[in-house]
Amino acid sequence: MITNNRALIFIWFFSIQTAFSQSADQGVIDSISIKELPEIVITATRTERQLTSLPMPVDIVTKEEISKINSVRLSDILNEQTGLITIPDFGNGEGIQLQGLDSQYTLILIDGVPLIGRRAGTLDLSRISVGNIKQIEIIKGASSSLYGNEALGGVINIITERPQEGFNGDVNYRYSTFNSHDLSTNLNFKKEKIGLSTFFNRFSSNGYDLQEGDLVNTVEEFYNYTLSNKLTYDFNKRTKFLLSGRLYYQNQDNVASDSLRGESQTRDWNTLLKVDHIFNNKLDAYLELYATNYQSEEYLNQASGERFTHSEFDQLFLRPEIRLNYQVNKNNSFYGGAGLTHERLERDDFFGTPQFSSPYFYIQYDGTINRNLNLILGARFDSHSVYKSQFSPKGAIRYSLNHKFAVKASVGYGFKTPDFRQLYFDFSNATIGYTVLGYNAVTTRIPQLESEGQLVSIEVPLSDFENDLKPESSIGYNLGFEFNPVSNIDLSLNLFRNDINNLIDTRVVARKTNGQNVFSYYNINRVTTQGVEFNFSYNYSEDLKLTGGYQLLYAVDRNALDVFDEGLVFARTSPDSPTFRLEVSDYFGLLNRSRHMFNFKVFYTIPEWKVDVNLRTTYRSKYGIVDSNGNSYLDRYDDFVNGYSIIDIAINKKIKKRYKIGLGADNIFNFTDPQNITNVPGRILYSTINVNF
Repeated sequence: MITNNRALIFIWFFSIQTAFSQSADQGVIDSISIKELPEIVITATRTERQLTSLPMPVDIVTKEEISKINSVRLSDILNEQTGLITIPDFGNGEGIQLQGLDSQYTLILIDGVPLIGRRAGTLDLSRISVGNIKQIEIIKGASSSLYGNEALGGVINIITERPQEGFNGDVNYRYSTFNSHDLSTNLNFKKEKIGLSTFFNRFSSNGYDLQEGDLVNTVEEFYNYTLSNKLTYDFNKRTKFLLSGRLYYQNQDNVASDSLRGESQTRDWNTLLKVDHIFNNKLDAYLELYATNYQSEEYLNQASGERFTHSEFDQLFLRPEIRLNYQVNKNNSFYGGAGLTHERLERDDFFGTPQFSSPYFYIQYDGTINRNLNLILGARFDSHSVYKSQFSPKGAIRYSLNHKFAVKASVGYGFKTPDFRQLYFDFSNATIGYTVLGYNAVTTRIPQLESEGQLVSIEVPLSDFENDLKPESSIGYNLGFEFNPVSNIDLSLNLFRNDINNLIDTRVVARKTNGQNVFSYYNINRVTTQGVEFNFSYNYSEDLKLTGGYQLLYAVDRNALDVFDEGLVFARTSPDSPTFRLEVSDYFGLLNRSRHMFNFKVFYTIPEWKVDVNLRTTYRSKYGIVDSNGNSYLDRYDDFVNGYSIIDIAINKKIKKRYKIGLGADNIFNFTDPQNITNVPGRILYSTINVNF
């Protein structure tokens, strides 16, 4: 919670801002003089559109903001956006939660092509450096009509820089707490038809430990490298060529105890070849060939040097795609494409070597019906080598009542097919003794375990696994309002609801003779996330900008609501107290969801000093991570993680034209919760230096 001391910091900061503002510009600001270039978005429609003209909820994080806040990892930036929160996963990585939906339901793209490597369902965002990012586009709501699988909750697209005319570059270095070093450089060259850009980053840290006294760290020591390149060649004004590639490597200590030590390594590469061609004023097209591979390997050795555990993960993803854009006239256009995705996974503890193939096609209509009304209709068809085909329609509309007020609404279908882990996992924990089986492995492995005398009982008939595990699906609704009372104030309100069916969960399917269980996956839950988001932006002057946002969220299991409504759920306040029946109002919702999230940012520039300062704060209200009273549901009598706020500050100064130095503190009040929040390490102090040439 924000204490009185923190309130004093705010008062001091705003006092400084006010003083600077008044001395700099005679107090009253002519808002008409504030001119900003329109923000262009690509991800929402796969065509270039102005942010303010889109009929669906979209947020942008600009390169300017990324530079000012001195962040070096993608997870740091997304945490400060309305309705987004990063959640730690089992392997010390961080995944994103969007509109209350887990990270496995948000598609992560780099330059429009997907990242892979969801070992436990979560894509670790901390492996993405931000040093060459042009902007980040966040599309909220089901987007499977354009992007297919995994875009059930939304899409986050990381747009990196393309080569620009001339030769230039920069070198950036940041040193911070925990002996962390982040060094990166960008090189850019373009002359006439050919362009080349290169980005290199090295990031290392000693890690950190939130639990003093134990033998392992919360995050062990690591280092990683990122290298990405883009080569462009313009054959002529109509035909352009792009070849890009990205390499990532990380090495991290792997420590389980004083006598079990080893390493974990991650290798990730992707390459994209793309050819654009303009046939005439109405028709253009491009062909795209994309390939990516994610590998990880980890092991533990005993003190004697003998290997204790070893595991490997090797995923390959291929996708050719062709797209066409037909401009009927200035108000109507069609956009469509067709492609094929092929995935293969080789992994220890897996039942076979699974492969998926999925041909698909999609089409979208974008029409400006009149000067006030924009309509987008789209649909996508995905066939699948294992699952039932999916048809994903979407519609969106935006109506401007006048130049100050607009209404927009969208509804879309999203889906997510079961991943390899949910189908083919075959893992037994060597230390504790439990077993996890993928859905398709159950009918083969359970009889084997029974014949080996490892089972006491089978809790779920094998006949329940004869049909396919169904893809998860959702229908997402968004209704938004935009209001610009004056030219320097932007207000937006968005009501959202996501109804998910066939949610995949785990259950006990058999009990083992060692007292442990055998788990597997199944379709059961119907989940709803709904709420409201509010955002504001206020340009008090060209030098002072305030932004903020708030999300109210209700994330519930609809089956749980039925059980509470029937009076079948009980609780007690202590082990010795009598039980009592719970009401529907006692049900809190899904685990790891906060009812309230808030962010507020102030950006201030002092031109005569060539200094920019920013203060950012985020707040997350209480949430539950375990069913502490053992009634299978999260209710208000369970134990909760307390709400908390984190405040960051950054100061940068330019020196002549080519140099910039910076200082800052993330989490300045040193908030930690070692037991429940492992991805918040405490206060981080840092310094930066940037050189442009």
